Amino acid sequence: MKKKIICYLLLSSLLLTACGPKDKTNNGAEKPKTEETMGDRKKADSEEEAKIDPTVGQVDDVEVNEQKEHMDSFEASTSGKWEAMFVPIDVPDRKIDLANKDLTPTAEELEEMKKEPAYGKPVKFYMEDGCTSGPTVADHLGYYKEAGFESEGVKGTSSLEAIGTGQATIAVGHIAKNLVPITNGVDLTFVGGAHIGCKSLYVLADSKYNSTKDLKGTSIAVPNGIGASDYNITSILLDADGINPQSEVTLTPVAADACIAAMERGEISSALLSDTFAYHLVKEGKLKCIRSLLDSDFANQNCCVVFMNGTFVKQNPMIAKKITQAVQKAHSYMRENPEEATKMLIDQGWNSGDYEMNVMLNNSLQFGLSDEMTERTLKEVIGKYIRLGLITSTDSVDEVMEKAWTKVQ
Repeated sequence: MKKKIICYLLLSSLLLTACGPKDKTNNGAEKPKTEETMGDRKKADSEEEAKIDPTVGQVDDVEVNEQKEHMDSFEASTSGKWEAMFVPIDVPDRKIDLANKDLTPTAEELEEMKKEPAYGKPVKFYMEDGCTSGPTVADHLGYYKEAGFESEGVKGTSSLEAIGTGQATIAVGHIAKNLVPITNGVDLTFVGGAHIGCKSLYVLADSKYNSTKDLKGTSIAVPNGIGASDYNITSILLDADGINPQSEVTLTPVAADACIAAMERGEISSALLSDTFAYHLVKEGKLKCIRSLLDSDFANQNCCVVFMNGTFVKQNPMIAKKITQAVQKAHSYMRENPEEATKMLIDQGWNSGDYEMNVMLNNSLQFGLSDEMTERTLKEVIGKYIRLGLITSTDSVDEVMEKAWTKVQ
């Protein structure tokens, strides 16, 4: 199969996404508006996608002490058993298992595919690294070809924009990044669950902050900006502990690689960071983790999802099903073969840093989540976003679900 790698200059004028409401800080001052220009959104998206699997501050050789039992974030990071946070919790019915599925279209599936306008056209997968690399891995392992498609890799500044404008067919990304734009008219829909985990709240190891409740009245860094995914994830983590993210703390943009210095100067108390970015900083005694998407109460909730252009899915339901299956077969492979998959990711330049650390972190993500878990997570998250004022266009969970979730399998 001849594969083309195409780099697109994506047209920012086609998408205008509002990423959340404006609110006030603790002293009553108005926070920055969360309705951004598309230029701001592209910048935040680009920074976010770089930080999903960042290389800034990452080291190639870091100590990894294997643990057998899970510990939640604070206990793990302060007990000398930091790796215990990354031990997966067994959750029934969490995984989708397509590792051994033959993707070759049946006669009936092929007949339906031939009726759809995208038949005979290549899959344009959005190329990303690290925990969002499922579509790229599907291409590398030949799963699109197995499902009957030619494939082309698409690069751009934002997967949200690439999918929303139809310049890419399929991608993986945060619910927290993509959900609000869907409610504001961006043409994309979630079609599958990618993985759990990947981001956590960190503070200085010698600080007085030992829980989210200790953060009340302080400023918390959300590296990719107000209204973007870090803002939304932090809001959800705080809300889970009964803290109002809009009135009891101040969420402020600080670049990930500037957060430690900002903590040391007392400008912020904490920061939401990628676990890949922060792992060695905890091992070195610089940071501790006080809340995480890998904690027990989030173990049955998606962090990231598989998504496609909404119009494409409506017009090509069978083709969308087969493309999604190819990506979920890749995710199943990554979950069931963490050592082999991590070696492949490093060899291809899609993971960086220490091999053993990456095996552990990749395994913690539990790639390939069931449709049942994904649908349940979305309903819960939508309800929270509406209650917290992150979604303002409607107060109906069902209305958002109709746009945001399409069960293609």
